[in-house]
Amino acid sequence: MDAKQLQLINLTPLPSDDWTFNGASTRELTHIYHDYPARMIPQIASKLLDLYGHKAKSLFDPFCGSGTSLVEATLRGINAFGTDLNPLARLIASAKTALPNIQQLEQYINKYDRQALQAHLHQFGEPPSIYGIPNLDFWFKPQVIQKLWRIREFIKTIPDEDIRLFFQVTFSETVRESSNTRKDEFKLYRYPPERLEIYDPDVYGIMSTKLHRNFQGYKKYCAVLSNLTQIAQVRIFGFNTVEEIPSEILSEESIDIVITSPPYGDSNTTVAYGQFSRLSAAWLELEEPHKIDRKLMGSTPTQSKLEFSSHLLNQAIEQIYQKDEKRALQVTSFYNDLRASTHHVAKVIRKGGIACYVVGNRKVKGVVLPTDQAIQAFFEEIGFIHLVTHQRNIPNKRMPLKNSPSNISGILDSTMTGEYIVVMQRN
Repeated sequence: MDAKQLQLINLTPLPSDDWTFNGASTRELTHIYHDYPARMIPQIASKLLDLYGHKAKSLFDPFCGSGTSLVEATLRGINAFGTDLNPLARLIASAKTALPNIQQLEQYINKYDRQALQAHLHQFGEPPSIYGIPNLDFWFKPQVIQKLWRIREFIKTIPDEDIRLFFQVTFSETVRESSNTRKDEFKLYRYPPERLEIYDPDVYGIMSTKLHRNFQGYKKYCAVLSNLTQIAQVRIFGFNTVEEIPSEILSEESIDIVITSPPYGDSNTTVAYGQFSRLSAAWLELEEPHKIDRKLMGSTPTQSKLEFSSHLLNQAIEQIYQKDEKRALQVTSFYNDLRASTHHVAKVIRKGGIACYVVGNRKVKGVVLPTDQAIQAFFEEIGFIHLVTHQRNIPNKRMPLKNSPSNISGILDSTMTGEYIVVMQRN
């Protein structure tokens, strides 16, 4: 980084460039509420804000997921805006940044415990079919379905929206933990028959344990906020930055800093966000829980080759093309969508503002895709300056360490063991 670039951001980077955070707790405060695929750990967003956002008043995360960067912004009194196509992600992010009254929240937690203990939840009757899960009894045991239904109906009786959100996000994890799916996978894999024979989850107890755990996290979150002179505003949306950023929501040059972690590739071959969300989203009656993956970046392959401003990216795609034309076009579609999103995001960043993209260079057909270089090139196309690219390994990010480059059983290759944090600045 040269002197001109340092002058632009008006700060000196911290001496340590260690971004691993190995051994750090990633589930503190409201970050404890809910797991999520490929979740950005809070330490990354925190350090980026300390390095590049110490004067920021507004943050935007165009792939906000479960809201890690939004929470970290609120801890510093920075107004936060996020968008995500996944309705469950938006619910989690909304719950993590909501501010229910502590006393009233505790009263409802105690009310739930009393009703569950005294079997009063039985008053809510029999469950009908759940939209989005046609084979409900394949994914849940009958007694689990009954109890989940009663918890859901109890939650519907809560009039306060913020308290209801707190219960809904807890219920979402309870749905997944009490389902017949393997808990070490984000995709939907049912337990084998021998495991299901002895499987008898304590649904009411799971919900209670998570309510109390999340409540402790929320109290700590409130304790931090109590030291701020003003509470930040958080707004979460569902628009697609590949298509546009509505000017009535975010006007041009209105954002000080962007911190985000976009998908590493199309959801069909990387992280299936829709599969992870399907059961919870259906129980929570969120819109189209089974169609999420069809809307994400790269879901519609291009019909012909495209040239990008990154020579390294073009070279990598050509290598894939020589091995598998269809896969190359899928990869091309993903980067075309990522480029479009990047250009839309760039417009809302003020002059001198910062964009921080946490990306992974995945492998396809044994070829490493230089996403870090692509992000840099996409921003440079529209006049941004590259400040620095930080590197880190990913011991805390749940991603598959192996995949099949040829889709032939038994042939595996490593995927990613590192991430790149690309920092750009609007000139």
